[in-house]
Amino acid sequence: MTAKTASAAGPILETEGLVKEFRGFVAVNGVNLKVQRGHIHALIGPNGAGKTTCFNLLTKFLAPTRGTIRFNGVDITREPPQKIARMGMVRSFQISAVFPHLTVLENVRIALQRKLGTTFHFWKSGRSLDTLNGRALALLAEVGLERYADMVTVEMPYGRKRALEIATTLALEPELMLLDEPTQGMGHEDVDLVMQLIKKVSANRTILMVEHNMKVVSGICDAITVLARGAVLAEGDYAAVSSNPVVIEAYMGSEAAQLAAAA
Repeated sequence: MTAKTASAAGPILETEGLVKEFRGFVAVNGVNLKVQRGHIHALIGPNGAGKTTCFNLLTKFLAPTRGTIRFNGVDITREPPQKIARMGMVRSFQISAVFPHLTVLENVRIALQRKLGTTFHFWKSGRSLDTLNGRALALLAEVGLERYADMVTVEMPYGRKRALEIATTLALEPELMLLDEPTQGMGHEDVDLVMQLIKKVSANRTILMVEHNMKVVSGICDAITVLARGAVLAEGDYAAVSSNPVVIEAYMGSEAAQLAAAA
């Protein structure tokens, strides 16, 4: 989907006046966010800007103090996290959330098991999940992991574990994927791998991500929202955001240099 088409279709995710207070401390302050359908949209900002808190509000791990959240035009402000996931908004986390002592294939099968309605049928044989193998292998192929299907996950390099996490997220058939720091702690080679993967899986999906690596943000993102002290500081494409004096001042020091270098 082109940016023009996505824009014409309207936002898939929208917030109005989103606020989160913790005993008088305002962590998210009146955030108005619009994520256009088909875009890769980054939420960036200096440390303590409120990015993760905002993510927690969107995916309902925290309840907002005030404000409204709409997904596909439906008010989800008071809905529980599991209902949000069933509606098609699925989040992956900052720390790789896979089962280290299961194989790569088994990890994806567990994510797919929801479709069978047997998630809590612990007494059933593992062979009952064999019907999921075809779909699981197709998902592994989508993230470039099909040849690692039988490998125990703990033996995989960190970057490929993150790719596996994306595969397990895709198993839930998300319309909107929220990625929390997908390249955190990676070397250049793994960053490039995951960056290409995000671009690939964004086809026919929308992605909202928190990301510190400006190479990733500048390389694959259609739109960027900059947070500072819990409020929206600037929005736009990378060229506009990276040259904004207010954004540069907010980042300061090494993060400002990273912004300039990636521009």
